[in-house]
Amino acid sequence: MVVTLLPGSRADAGHHADASVAAAPAGVPSGSGSRAVTTGAATASALPPITSPAPSATGTPAPPAASTPRAASLAGRIRPTVNYQGVATSYAAGDGQGSCLYGPSGDLMIAAMNHADYESAKACGAHVLVRAASGASITVRIVNECPLPCAPGQLDLSTQAFAELANPSLGRIPVSWTLLSPAEPDMISIRYKAGSSRWWCGVQVIGHRNPVARLELRVANGWRRLPRTDYNYFLSTDGSGCGGAIRVTDIYGEQLTIGKIALKPDVAQPTGVQFSRR
Repeated sequence: MVVTLLPGSRADAGHHADASVAAAPAGVPSGSGSRAVTTGAATASALPPITSPAPSATGTPAPPAASTPRAASLAGRIRPTVNYQGVATSYAAGDGQGSCLYGPSGDLMIAAMNHADYESAKACGAHVLVRAASGASITVRIVNECPLPCAPGQLDLSTQAFAELANPSLGRIPVSWTLLSPAEPDMISIRYKAGSSRWWCGVQVIGHRNPVARLELRVANGWRRLPRTDYNYFLSTDGSGCGGAIRVTDIYGEQLTIGKIALKPDVAQPTGVQFSRR
């Protein structure tokens, strides 16, 4: 994987230059939870909660068990209903591309998540409500990673988003933030990574309302769970399931089963389904 560091970061804020992790070489493997939805070839259904240990890393607080909805047991470090404390800094986001590899953003209300809470791309696509001490607030979507020395709890906002909270000249302000399940998103799309074929493929979920916890491909003997890369693609290194049905699960356990998606590399293909609002 190639790492490209872009200029434009605030050196006085004590964090990274604008970091955007480029795609790995294409040809190298590297509602409610009780409802069901059917749209064309795609269906959505609930997955029974699965127990997952609370994060143990320091910095971002691991919420007490009682404060975490049981239905969100697939969440990683970032969990619903938890109020996280940290600082907000800013970076020049350009056209909004970042290490999540979504491509240019339709708007620049976006942010880079600190390395710890980015959690190998688990934070990608999450919608976060950020509040400043002044009472100002802004909702941003996570599209990038803020590498070390960004501290747990820290959000690196686009300069445009930071300006909604405070004077950009401040450079660094204390904030609190929480995970959202917004009303706005359209339907989910699926994209195969450039270079994907029946022998190797990378699969990405785009436009999801809630953070994605798992992605599986249909294979001869059932469903195969794919490992997630830190550049936000799920990989089938031997091609098993590439071009077939896809099952995506969010942190609340809701599953979307999507009928066969054509194996068209680097094309965002709509699915007609979306996770329930929480």
